[in-house]
This record gives sequence, structure tokens and C-alpha cells, in this order.
Amino acid sequence: MYPFGMSLSATELERTFGALLDKVPRLQNRVGISELSGGLTNRNLKVLTSDNAYVARISSNESNLLSIDRAAEYKNSIIAADAGIGAPVYDYLPADGLLVIGFLPGRTYESLDVGSNLPRIAQSVKQLHSGNPFVRDFDMFEVQRNYLKIVKERGFKIPENYGDFEVYRNELFHAFSASNDGKVPCNNDLLPANFIDDGSKIWLIDYEYSGNNDACFELGNIWSESGLPLGALHELVTAYYGEERPDKFARSWLFSVLAKYGWTLWASIQDGISDLDFDFWAWGMKKFADVERDFGSDFYKEQIANLKKIGG
Repeated sequence: MYPFGMSLSATELERTFGALLDKVPRLQNRVGISELSGGLTNRNLKVLTSDNAYVARISSNESNLLSIDRAAEYKNSIIAADAGIGAPVYDYLPADGLLVIGFLPGRTYESLDVGSNLPRIAQSVKQLHSGNPFVRDFDMFEVQRNYLKIVKERGFKIPENYGDFEVYRNELFHAFSASNDGKVPCNNDLLPANFIDDGSKIWLIDYEYSGNNDACFELGNIWSESGLPLGALHELVTAYYGEERPDKFARSWLFSVLAKYGWTLWASIQDGISDLDFDFWAWGMKKFADVERDFGSDFYKEQIANLKKIGG
């Protein structure tokens, strides 16, 4: 298996991945190779040829434990590219876990960039959501349930009081089901690093967790993953819908708490299987601290009431 926990020089990258890259004709005459930062479930290599720049995404063999469907990622990446919001897709070698896409020049966002560009982000997200449906659905209720099953079966670490909050997870399931607004093609994992700003448009990258989902999950997850103040979620929801929508604000915030509840288990699994030099447990415990604070809080009860009163 490839050394997922190591940072390699250009020479070492060529020695390690050269034979794999040579399986793709367009990459055989490469003139440069470097590693891109940020991948927690794959290695991302920037490959330069004489006339173009590509990204080679090389996945680990544990992706199925994290609810990542690489075939769906490939197909959904094409759909996102066709919608004009994702990078072009060039090659896919499923047996080797290799996806080759175009390199998008531009600035990779950090949290502060997200907070400063919420109207533009809303525009890009709407462009993705207006595209053709993806080839599968993404349901955090189902994902969280599958993660929990894996964690228990494999004996991975889990917060001792994790099960205490299942009652709120179940309450949200019934509340959202009673006010279902349909599904749109969502990225579902728009961390700051998955926004690329070329100066005129914000591109959305990385479709590992892509699937048809509630638009409010996308909005709440964007806000949550960037660690922005509550007013930023209001701004994002208002920009997306073109008007103030207290019902959609409530739905987005509640989805953000549900997402943290599920991603906590993602971190537990990664803590048990990943070779990366990254403290997944600490990352997950930050998510869970928010879950402990938010589930059952007065603000949570207020948003549940808003959801039920307005109809979501």
C-alpha cells in the first residue's frame, strides 16, 4: 500500500507513484510532480505536463469503511464538471484507486475566506444544486448509523456518553421527515479547502461524499466546518434563498449538529485505521464537544419549535 502517512519529496513521489501515473497516457510525459496538502482520505498529487496541469487523486483501500463510494465519486465529479462548478475529469482507474482531474488555478480557502465570501459561495452552491442529480443519495442519518455499527463491531474508541444523544438524533429524524423539502445534488463535505477561488468564480472540489441531499445540510455543514459565528449562517442561508428564511436557518443549524454527531464517528474510524500523521481523535472530540453543548440546549429547542411551526 502507498505510504499515506508520509510527506515525500518529488524524487520520492516519482519513485512511489511513477508506475501508477504511467498507466495514464496523458501523464506519461510529465515534467513535474508535487503533493497537494489537505487530503485525509487520499493522496493528491499535482502533475505537470508540457501543456497542462492535473491532479491525481489516489485513494486508500479503507474508503468503504468511511461510506466513500469511489465509483460514485467519479460519476458525480463528471456531473459537477458538466454543471460548470467542478474540475474537469480526465481518467479513472478503479482497480488502482486513481482519479485524474484538472488542476484549478486559484486560491484555496481558509475559514476566514469562507466568512468573507458567503454570497459568492451561496451562488456557487446553488449552481451545483441546480445541476443534474447525482448517482446516489447521501443521508447523514444512514451514514451515522453505519458508522456506529462499524465502530462497535471493530472496537474503535468512542465517547463514553455518545449514546446519550441518540434521542435527539431520532427527534431530528422525525422532525426532518415531517418537513421534507426534496433533494438536490450536494457535495456534503465543503470544508474551506474545498473552495477554489479563481478571482471570478468559486469552484467546488472533492466529491467523495457527494450525493443527493437536503440543501440545508449543505449550508449547515459549510458553516459548521468553517467554525463561523452564528450570524454567518444567517447570511449564508439568506444569500442562498434570496430572502430571510427562519425555517431554513433552523433546518440548516439543526443539520449542522447532526453532521457533527455523525462526523464524530468518522473520526473514530479514522483514528482506528488511518496511517496519516493527524490526530483524528482530537478532531472528532472537538465535534463532539459541540454536540454535547448543542443537543438539548435552549437554542436547539427553539429551532426544533421553529421547524415544526413553520414547516421546515
